[in-house]
Order: sequence, then C-alpha cells, then structure tokens
Amino acid sequence: MRLLFSLSAAVVLAVVTLAACNSSETNGNRASSNAGSSGNSSAATPQPPSSGSIAPSDGVKRVTTVEVREALSKGTALVVDVRGDVAYKQSHIKGSISVPLEQVAARVKELPRDKMIVTYCS
Repeated sequence: MRLLFSLSAAVVLAVVTLAACNSSETNGNRASSNAGSSGNSSAATPQPPSSGSIAPSDGVKRVTTVEVREALSKGTALVVDVRGDVAYKQSHIKGSISVPLEQVAARVKELPRDKMIVTYCS
C-alpha cells in the first residue's frame, strides 16, 4: 500500500512539474518570440499572473516570487530545481535542491509532505 501511494505521489508530482514547465500559458518565451516576429510593439503585452489564486487551464497553481520568498522565510515551502545537474551548478535559486525531472519518481520520498513544493525548470 505504501509503495502504491509513493508511486502515485511520484507520478502526480512528475505530471505537475511537466505541466508547469511546458505550459502554453507562460509569458516569458512566447512574449519575446512574438515581439520579434511582429514589428508592432503593442501587439500582445503579457500580463503578470495574479497571485496564484486562479489556476491556468492545466490546473497547476502558479505562485509569484514574492509568495515563494515569504513561504521560504516562514519555512513552509521547499524549492526544487528540476533541471539537469549542469544547469543547477551554473545557477540556481538559493536554498533550492536539485532533483532532475527524470529522477523525481525515484526521489519523491526525499520531499517533505508538510511543505509546499515549488518546482522550476528555467
């Protein structure tokens, strides 16, 4: 039963992480590619996400940097960098741990159950 629960939790975490990394509603990369292709600078100005209260269509809650910083200072969150080891060693969020995406299922037991898990991949 424990194995089934752990495996289920690992699959859910992996799906959530992938969805967050591949969400079509991210502003950064789309905005810069759109700005380069159309000569009109007023074409689609990306709006910052509201403070995580409304989940995008993929159902993954987004949090702002302010919310993450507050949760980290209160000790109620853990930041997980799901990029590869090379990218993590080059630069990462202070206090984050490295769990490359392909290792999430195997290392899910390392993650606390009593904290918000914040993953990032870029």
